[in-house]
Amino acid sequence: MINNLQSIDWASLGHAYGAADDVPGWLCGMVSPDAEAREKAFGSFYNSALHQGSVYSSTVASVPFLFAMADDPATPDRAEVVALLLSIGREAVDAEEVYAVVCGENGEDFTIYPDTANLMRAHADAFIAYASDPDPRVRRASIEGLGLFLEDAERAVGLLQERLVHESVVAERVLVVQTMADLVLRLPAAAAPARAWFDALADSGSTDADTRLAALAHRARCAPDSIDDRTVPVVIELLRRVTPAPPSEQDPAPDDRRSSRLCACETEAEGNPTVPGHVAAAFDDLERHGRIHAPTTPLLKALHEALGARFDDRKALLTEQLRSADRATRYDAIDMARRLIASWRGDHTDLVRLIGDCLQPGDSYTSAAAAEALAALDRLAEPAREALAAYVSNQLTEHRPDAWASPHRGLRRAHQQAVVALAGLRDERALPSLLVALDTGTDAWRAVAVAGRPPQSAAELAPRLISRFTAINPDSGDSYGFGFNSFTVALSQLGDPAAIPALTAALQNAIQHKQSHLAEPILKALASFGPRAEAALDAARRLSEADDLSLRTAALCAVWEIGRRPEEVVPLLDRLLETRCATDAIDLAGRIGPASVPVLPRLRQILDEQLAENARNERNGSSVLNDWWTIIRVASALWEIGGANQTDTVLPVLLAAWKNDDASAHAVVACLDRMGPAAHPALPQVHAALARPHRYEQLWTGSVALDLEIERTCRTILMRLQDHAEPTLAEQA
Repeated sequence: MINNLQSIDWASLGHAYGAADDVPGWLCGMVSPDAEAREKAFGSFYNSALHQGSVYSSTVASVPFLFAMADDPATPDRAEVVALLLSIGREAVDAEEVYAVVCGENGEDFTIYPDTANLMRAHADAFIAYASDPDPRVRRASIEGLGLFLEDAERAVGLLQERLVHESVVAERVLVVQTMADLVLRLPAAAAPARAWFDALADSGSTDADTRLAALAHRARCAPDSIDDRTVPVVIELLRRVTPAPPSEQDPAPDDRRSSRLCACETEAEGNPTVPGHVAAAFDDLERHGRIHAPTTPLLKALHEALGARFDDRKALLTEQLRSADRATRYDAIDMARRLIASWRGDHTDLVRLIGDCLQPGDSYTSAAAAEALAALDRLAEPAREALAAYVSNQLTEHRPDAWASPHRGLRRAHQQAVVALAGLRDERALPSLLVALDTGTDAWRAVAVAGRPPQSAAELAPRLISRFTAINPDSGDSYGFGFNSFTVALSQLGDPAAIPALTAALQNAIQHKQSHLAEPILKALASFGPRAEAALDAARRLSEADDLSLRTAALCAVWEIGRRPEEVVPLLDRLLETRCATDAIDLAGRIGPASVPVLPRLRQILDEQLAENARNERNGSSVLNDWWTIIRVASALWEIGGANQTDTVLPVLLAAWKNDDASAHAVVACLDRMGPAAHPALPQVHAALARPHRYEQLWTGSVALDLEIERTCRTILMRLQDHAEPTLAEQA
């Protein structure tokens, strides 16, 4: 069939990068006798015709040719072809329901995903044949297709049961069990026979430990009611049986592939020296976080998801994983533990200490992962403080004075991550390495990002930050990336007034060269110094008349924070509030307080307009997110300006925002805290916020730090209000 490729007008079809006239060449390349040509062809197809999981018209047109290739015994890489077909089908099946909803809302006739899924279902018999193919690679690649594309639940269950009997390789047997669970989640008619099969496998003493472990994990996944008090203890027992023994001291290079892979990761080659360090690190982290080191990891992840809020069970399982004799199991457990701690409230002291125990001088790869996880946990990393300090100290002793700049890539990354975590705890023992970074310039971007955290070290850090900040060439790429923004934030956090002249000079330079993208972060830093930054006041005043709205707002904020003259700021503020995107100006009105009374009518108008828009969205069933952010900011400003007289307007709005949008919690409770006794009606929601088992989360900020602050503020509100009756209006006034 490959000879019929030219019967299709490929140029009229598309993929991620335009016309698909190059697809026939890739399909031909997949059957080339040259292995390198085949690898390149598959890579090109994945990158363009299945780009990031998207299915295109050329992808669908390729499916019949791919099936013909997979059916032909002469095809060199049949398993790769079957795997590609499975990838196309999986993406189509996963997306067809989502696209059906979206297309229904938009009234569009867009059926490529449902059509592709149906095409794969029409070829379900091909996957049945592949699943019993003599080539084990073809069988492995096809197993998941039995759960994805067969519509006859009874037949699919029977085929998977039969497949397990004939498979002797552990990986394939585990994949069969996973596929049975996938089938149950897709076709509920398969649930009863599959549940009986899972029970038989899980309880059978004659079944191998790997398959029993898989049966327990996936039974829990598709039948949560099967989880009982014995589930996790049995999983732990099986996990110990399948965990490989650690290598002996006489065998530093074990045959076990999991440990070998970890060793290989520790000695990765340096990246392209022309790529900025922070960019290279971001790509390295993206790839690293996608790795799976232990074969039990997917099972354990599935089980943790099924266990959900059973915190004690998850803690017991993670304790076993983090104490495992297998390095790969311990490594993968670090991120699982971090996710649990970051998502669920509770006493995580023991888990944090176990993560700290993974900081071992002889294992840089695992130590770096442990330190990175601890840094993400913010103040919850406190139980591991001494472990971090000991690790950093050991590295400095062994590699003094430049562990931060070690030529060994793995050791360098581990040391830097540990220093970052220690600095996040505001521990001055991070200082020596931060100074090395700033003095040598080695990965200084990583040090600058946390240099503002230990303010007690400002005397030594501030001069170095100022020196590097003033040396940045505004016309180079440094002015983007981690450049001005990271330095201005760090200098602001340290609060050393010695930074004011350098920031002021940088602001003057940005004005001279009309670089508004640089002037804005500098203005925000100068504003943080308040009246001490008076030398920058004239420059900020000039920018408060700038055409760029964002720059004008930042400048006016600086004029207020430095000069504190409401008669100068409020008239200009009134003009800013007339613009569509005025959220920072709204915040400024609140910070000015009662002197902003002249802008109250405009603030009430903004509030009424936004509430009306939200109401329209809800009446129309629109999928557009309601803008609670603007509403909360206006309500907060109204309170700061008008005080108790605004209670009847502000309080219902805040409580509605909090009820409808978890992401609003931090801003809402901060305002409730400032409202004092007037916030009494919010007590039920405050109690509920403290009682919830999972944390408040936001994608663009640290969820742990955010949730800890919400908890702290809610407790403060309770302490103030719980022993007092609801105040009268007279008392509020």
